[in-house]
Amino acid sequence: MLDTAANRKPFLAKGSKVIRCPACLLAKDYCICDHKIPHTLDNAYPLEIWLLMHKEESYKPTNTGRLIEHCLPASTRRFYWHRTTPDPLFLSLLADDKYQPHIIYPGDREGIAHRVVTAVKREDNKIPVFIILDGSWRQAGRMFRLSKYLQHLPVLPLNTQRHSEYKLRKAPDEFHLCTCEVAMELLHSHQQKKGAQALGDYFSRFNDMYDRSRRNAPIDQT
Repeated sequence: MLDTAANRKPFLAKGSKVIRCPACLLAKDYCICDHKIPHTLDNAYPLEIWLLMHKEESYKPTNTGRLIEHCLPASTRRFYWHRTTPDPLFLSLLADDKYQPHIIYPGDREGIAHRVVTAVKREDNKIPVFIILDGSWRQAGRMFRLSKYLQHLPVLPLNTQRHSEYKLRKAPDEFHLCTCEVAMELLHSHQQKKGAQALGDYFSRFNDMYDRSRRNAPIDQT
């Protein structure tokens, strides 16, 4: 869902004149909304995913954070990143004792070794939270470094050898995953395999249909 109140420049990149579905943002003839089936995670292993989204991502059709919102609406929250004036709700939730927030980021960056954890140690009556920085690789690094309100959080690296299947943006290397793929890996490794599968199926449809729309390829109705 787009944040219509967010101040942002018009989307003028290639494809900006395409008539798009207002919900999934794909070209109208390649809409995937019929495949948007909300999934509820297993209550035995509760968790939440919080997207800390760069404001430019909200209007990019290639953004995959919205796929997580569509597929897991009850377990996903979106906040927009601000360096100096963070969302008050985001700050209040960070301070809420019912949550165990972790920021997903590579653990080999200079100066953060003391914050890196290898696994989530679930505490009674607390919900693990995974904060994903939703932006370009460069934007995510800037968001991580410049946000003072994130500096106390434990850093959970995503240790995986998964090769990215994301076709729409070029990553620094084949092991850099898009936002949706990060969420899929987190779900899979935290007792939410059905949720990971549901999100994976939705992501695959998005990935395929967006690629077809760019090539004006026939639609697979299966």
